Amino acid sequence: MNDINVGEVYYTIARERSDESARSFLAHLERLPIRTVSNSLSDVLEAARIKARFALSYADAFAVATAIRENAVVMTGDPEFKEVESLVTVEWL
Repeated sequence: MNDINVGEVYYTIARERSDESARSFLAHLERLPIRTVSNSLSDVLEAARIKARFALSYADAFAVATAIRENAVVMTGDPEFKEVESLVTVEWL
């Protein structure tokens, strides 16, 4: 999971529930078999290229770029990801 997307989930939980719930998410994430990855400048530019080509949020472009780089699956319920199914495998929630 890209660090950008960790932040995205954090702020969403904090806004919709509470900061305490968002901190609880971080603690839970550490116990899951999910590896978080950071970004180099080339990673940022790859996400920007994806954002330029597809109608995704910038954070979603990081999820796609990370999935491509790590040969990983994107797990989402966001219909915007239908556009990028030719680039990555999407597991629909």
